[in-house]
Order: sequence, then C-alpha cells, then structure tokens
Amino acid sequence: MRLFVRLPDDRGDAGFAVFYSWAMLTNSVLIAVVVMLALSLVRVHVVVALFIGAIVGGLLGGLGLDGTLVAFQEGLSGGAKIALSYALLGAFAMAVANSGLPKLLADALISRIGEENASRERVLTVMKYTMLGGILAMSIMSQNLVPVHIAFIPLLIPPLLTVMNKLRIDRRLVACVLTFGLVTTYMYLPIGFGSIFLNDILLGNIRKAGMRTDGVNVMAAMGIPALGMVAGLLVAVFFSYRKPRVYADVAIDGSKSVGSGVSELDAVIADDGSDGSASGGQTGAGGSGKSGAGRRGLAGLFGKGRTSGSGGDSDGAEEKGEARPSAYPIVMSLVGIVACFGVQLWMKASGAEADGLLIGSLVGLMVFLVTGAVPWRDADDVFTQGMKMMAVIGFIMISAQGFAAVMEATGDVKPLVADIAKVFADNRPMAAFAMLLVGLIVTMGIGSSFSTLPIITAIYVPLCMSLGFSPLATVSIIGTAGALGDAGSPASDSTLGPTAGLNADGQHDHVRDTVIPTFLHFNLPLLAAGWIAAMVL
Repeated sequence: MRLFVRLPDDRGDAGFAVFYSWAMLTNSVLIAVVVMLALSLVRVHVVVALFIGAIVGGLLGGLGLDGTLVAFQEGLSGGAKIALSYALLGAFAMAVANSGLPKLLADALISRIGEENASRERVLTVMKYTMLGGILAMSIMSQNLVPVHIAFIPLLIPPLLTVMNKLRIDRRLVACVLTFGLVTTYMYLPIGFGSIFLNDILLGNIRKAGMRTDGVNVMAAMGIPALGMVAGLLVAVFFSYRKPRVYADVAIDGSKSVGSGVSELDAVIADDGSDGSASGGQTGAGGSGKSGAGRRGLAGLFGKGRTSGSGGDSDGAEEKGEARPSAYPIVMSLVGIVACFGVQLWMKASGAEADGLLIGSLVGLMVFLVTGAVPWRDADDVFTQGMKMMAVIGFIMISAQGFAAVMEATGDVKPLVADIAKVFADNRPMAAFAMLLVGLIVTMGIGSSFSTLPIITAIYVPLCMSLGFSPLATVSIIGTAGALGDAGSPASDSTLGPTAGLNADGQHDHVRDTVIPTFLHFNLPLLAAGWIAAMVL
C-alpha cells in the first residue's frame, strides 16, 4: 500500500510529490532498529534492548518466535570469538595495571603539571589538549600504521583516567575523539583498514554493480564527508564538552576509592577564570572546588612539595604509604605490550586467518606469567578482575551479532533499500538524502559499516546511474551511507571500544556517554556533508 500526496506550489502547475511507502514504514528492520534505540535511550540495558529489538523484528519479518530465537542463537556464535578476545585483552590490561606502569605514567604526567607555578591555567590547558591530541593520534594510527583497531583502548585509556579526573576532562569528549579517529581514518585514508573499506569493499562492489570507477579518486569522493566529521569533532572539543566535569577517583577494579575525585585543582581552575561548576558532572564525586586552595603552586595540589600545615603532613603520609612500583614488573609490562601488538602485526602481515587479537592477548598474558611480573598466587584474581572489566562489552558484542543475524534472516534489509529507491527515484536531492538515511539505519542495526556496503551497493549504483549522479558522487554517496551509523550505534566497535576504556572505573555509561554524544556530533554532520557532496560532485 502506498500513499501519494501532491503538494502544489505557487509556480502554477509545477509541484512536487511526496510518497509514503506503507511497506517501508512497516519494514521489520526499520522497526527493530527504532525499538532497540528507543529502549536504550530510556535506560534499558543495551543487551536487553538488542534482544527485544531482535524479537520484534523477527516477529514482524515473519520468522515467528521460534525462528527468531533460532536465528538469534545462531548469530550469538559470531560474537563469541570477539568477546573472548576482549576478555583476554581485559585480563592483560589489568595485569599491566597491576604492574604499576599506569601509576608511573599518571605520576609522571601529574608531576609535569606541578612543575609550572607561574602560568597554571596555560599549563592545564596545554596538558588537556596534549593528552587529547595523543589519544587522537593513537586512534588514527590504530587504523593504518599500527592496525590493531580498538585493541589499544583498554591498555591506553584506563591508566589515564586518574589524570583526566584531576584535569576534570569530560569523558564524553574523549569518547568523541576516539570515535573520530577510528571512523574518519578508514572512511578517508586508503591505508590499512581504510584500504579494505575504500578499495576492496566500496570500489570493488561498485564495479560489480556495473559502474566503472577508473580514474575515481576515492579521497576526493570522501573529502567533503570527512570534513563533516571534522566539524563534529571541533564542536565537541570547543563547545559541547569544553566545560569541566567531575568524576570520583575510583580504583579501576572498583574495589575502593582512592581519592575524593575533586582535588584542590578545582579551586585553581575556578580562580583562573574557567567555568568550574560542572553541573552536568558526576555528582558522586563530591562538590565543586574548595575556595581555600587560593593560589598555591600546582605541585602542592597533587600532594607533592607541601612543607607546612597539617594538610601537607597528611598528604605526605598518604603518599609514603603507597608502595613505589619496582622496575622489573614495569619493564615486563612494556615487553608484554610490545609482544601483544607485535604478534597482531605479524599475523596480519603474514595473512594468517586466526584472530590476531586473541593470540596477541594470550601472548601478552603469558609474558606476565612466565616472567613472574604477576605472581602466580595473584594471577587468578588479577585476570578475573580484568575479564570482569570487559564482561559487559563482551555481552553487548555477542548480543549485537544475534541482532544482526535476525535482521539478515528476515530478508527485509534489501526491500528497505529498494523501497527508498522507488519512492524517491524522480527526485535527486531527496533520493540522495534517503539513500544516506537508509545507510544510517542499516549500519546502526548491523553494527558494521563494512557489512553494510555490500548490501546497499547493488541497489544504489543503478539508482545513482538512473538519476545522473557522477561516478565520483556515487562513490561519495555509497561510502558515506556505509560509514553513517558506525559512530553512534550501540553495537558498533567504534562505540564499544571507547566505552571499554572509559568505563574501567564504572563512571561512563555506554549509551548516555558514548552512543548519544557520538551520534549527535558525527552522524548528523556526516549526513549533511554527504548530501552536499552528492549535490556538488
């Protein structure tokens, strides 16, 4: 059933038509994705939201309850390997934390802050943006120079959480920085994972669908969409999450609080003119800065260099009570990290079919056990804590695979794309927008832009050719449609990875602090930029 409404304009008999496809609006994939996202937004756990969304989609898709559950169960096996890999990676990350390397890193960064007393505000600002720049650089390199994808996040981010707390960096900003580096890199640079996405999958499927891509510069095609991602990142950095946010200083394993989370640095930030209210921050961390800090040197703010007053004695005693990390486990931690990443790079270069992340994590763990960097008597507790840290992410990954399997089993993904193509086939601007929007919906449901491209390309290429889009514009439309939804999908690696690192102390919600911020700051500008590219290329 299709509804047709004609809306005349003031230019005489010229007008335009808007088609509403009943089949499209009742498509099982579309409704399942909407249900899943709606439940996630109202604080239903993502695993439960994925399960309910899959059931709704399967029933509407004609699978029946039994067929839906069977498809979901069969899909779960696809996420088991990924979940096990990240469980081992979590255990490896906890072993690194137990070695004292994270504390050494945090102390070194904090001491650098304390070295400057004359220009506190400048030092804090430089420290903040230097850290964000380093995180961005690592996320970019994880897609090409060191192609480990999100495996670096559980190792890099948890040790920096204490420093982020001291600087009162909004973790939603860090999530946006990480996701930007993970997504924009592969959708623009044809190196590493980008070569697979752009050359092998995007251009390869377009050629199979009947369009010649000779002479098409894929970076030129994806340049405008990439600028949309850059615009979203700049908004997140300098506007949305510029203000400080307060977090409690909690141990990574969640067993105890190691500080109030609101150091006297808060008062200095407020005195230096920054907005220290942080009304949107974590309330569990306590109030805002204490005015008694005044203009004391930054070295004293972190318990270093205090020579007078009872507060200084107390802080000094507390610091002396902490065991200083020994050199041996720290060196072995570095060896383990190099071994973990080295094995992944070697397996990728050799073309091995086995999962490099799984083997690399296992090798890293064996380095700790064999060398005694983690004592045998403590190994079980340390590894268990690490696996607990990654447990939620693992269950989400497994459930996401089940959800995607049900969506594919309904057979309604291609009809959704075909309905959009038929509805807007005579209107280039609306057709371009609709193609991008369907790509967003499909990717958010499947959770993988790499899997979306083969589905949509077979229908989008003939449609783009019939509407007169150039090969360059066609590549831009399909590439953007595939990338849309990777940022902002609850089931995507690009959101699950940042949450895995930022929620190591239990203070970063996957949906509210990663999914929603990345959706708003990247999908919306990418949708607009992709449409502009379709119109001008």
